[in-house]
Amino acid sequence: MKIIQTVASVALLSTIVLADPLADAAKQNGLQPIPESKAELMKYINKAEDPITDAKVELGKMLYFDPRLSRSNLISCNTCHNLALGGADGVPAAIGHKWTMNPSHLNSPTVYNSVLSEVQFWDGRSPHLEDQAQGPMQAGPEMAAPKDLVVKRVTSIPEYVELFKRAYGEDVEITFERIASVIGVFERTLVTPSRFDDFLNGHDNALTDAEKEGLQLFLDKGCAACHNGMALGGTMQPFQVAAQYSFVNLGGFKGDENGMVKTPTLRNVTETAPYFHNGAFWKLTDAIKEMGSTQLGISISDDEAESIATFLGSLEGRKPQIVYPVLPASTDKTPVPTFD
Repeated sequence: MKIIQTVASVALLSTIVLADPLADAAKQNGLQPIPESKAELMKYINKAEDPITDAKVELGKMLYFDPRLSRSNLISCNTCHNLALGGADGVPAAIGHKWTMNPSHLNSPTVYNSVLSEVQFWDGRSPHLEDQAQGPMQAGPEMAAPKDLVVKRVTSIPEYVELFKRAYGEDVEITFERIASVIGVFERTLVTPSRFDDFLNGHDNALTDAEKEGLQLFLDKGCAACHNGMALGGTMQPFQVAAQYSFVNLGGFKGDENGMVKTPTLRNVTETAPYFHNGAFWKLTDAIKEMGSTQLGISISDDEAESIATFLGSLEGRKPQIVYPVLPASTDKTPVPTFD
């Protein structure tokens, strides 16, 4: 699979007009567009330690979809980060090994555009995707597979061994960390430029008047204080700044050691309900009003919430075309699934 087919393409409009003042205001409030240029985008998503190549992307995609990386042979990365469901799973709390709900009732964040976030996980404990990918495979309530089991599964399959050689060279050592890293390489390509990016990149007609009104309200209410940058989120921020969150006791998650919580991206937010770290809100307008009271100390009316939600719809991005891979067959040496 060619990288150009994996990294979402950006529509180029034939007519360029003077920038809308609202676009300038959005940028002044810290909002950044995904670059139109593939070369510019690669500067943001590439990683020198394990640079993106076509061979790595294809291998990482196969492993992302392979349930044999889990103890039970039933759960893949795509189970909780379903690329057909906005990159999430559509349930309040992640469900893993032995039908176990996440013990802190944590909601699965979208994998789309996660490369644009400064940190990974709700408590920000992981600095990048390659590190993050190691956690769910090993976690008991998730895929529950020890490192050595993951390595044995992969190395028992000759086609995977050959694909690692093709991606990393003949002398490659297939370690657990290498397996996680190549999954991260694939995940870095899951970027979804939207009409909002077109607007910030100078295409004034990319947004409707109603979406522009919603964007202006988004800025006026102060939402961009936390939802900024290219990810419109993705940084660690204090939570419950102005008032207590309505469902603070659901799951008991308190953030990191300083009470900071990763701000979720707003990209594709209309596709990733339920909302918040514990998936307590199903309706986007209700989530917007909750943010107003909890974080900003203001009351957002029903009409204002609808207007902001209209703007957020412009963040529905153009997804890269992902062809579900045919995975290589197991062998007699492949460890069998267990369910303990």
